[in-house]
Amino acid sequence: MEQSSPRVKSADRVLDIFELFTEEKDSFTLTEIAKSLNMPSSSTYQILQNMLSRGYLETDSSGKNFQLGNKIFEIRVKHRLNTDLTKEFYRSATKIAEILNETVFLSIRSGDNNVYIAEKQIAQPMRFNNNLGSVLPLHASASGKILLSRMSDEEIDSLYPNEQLLTYTIKTVSSVTALKAELIKVREENIAYNYGESIEGVHCIAGPIIDLEGHVVASVSVSIPEIRITDLLWENAHLCISKACNEISNRMYLQN
Repeated sequence: MEQSSPRVKSADRVLDIFELFTEEKDSFTLTEIAKSLNMPSSSTYQILQNMLSRGYLETDSSGKNFQLGNKIFEIRVKHRLNTDLTKEFYRSATKIAEILNETVFLSIRSGDNNVYIAEKQIAQPMRFNNNLGSVLPLHASASGKILLSRMSDEEIDSLYPNEQLLTYTIKTVSSVTALKAELIKVREENIAYNYGESIEGVHCIAGPIIDLEGHVVASVSVSIPEIRITDLLWENAHLCISKACNEISNRMYLQN
């Protein structure tokens, strides 16, 4: 007779909390988590605080809604360095970097942040550098706007419960109303822009990686210091990003 493996109850509860985020919702309150997992509120609170302190969870601006934290995505970044998505990104990003001589990034969404999981750097002395796993706010980055673009207004309101948004430069979108208006244009054009909204003097253009269900799973972007931008370079960046996103989407999903 085989003996069952020993189980640690607290570890099971942590894993149960992680598995809640595989459902349609990407944030839960303490009460929702305790009720869904049939756990006492007091022990649920203690586990959530431990996960918060380690960076595996984070809360929204109200402090009441829990969502996956950046730590889980830092681990995911290292894993994704060897996945098909990253490999396909590098195939296209290498071409873009050769044509534009500018840095190219691949990013995914984590809560209300844009997380960079791959990059193709160039030899320009002045360039925008981002360490893998670093984040920028969705509303203040071109890739972030792409990652928000397929979300409904109700989902946007849930992600941003307050009308006013944090600003990082004088050009940052400062309200949910203004963000929604910009997302309408992003959906129409399938491209997004950042004109110095997160870092002054750095402009960015981004496009979506789309799966078979029409979901945006990632974004490819190129960042260019404003001092180097010309009409021709910006036009070429637009063409390169659009082409790369279509190619990666096709290779990753349509051919499988």
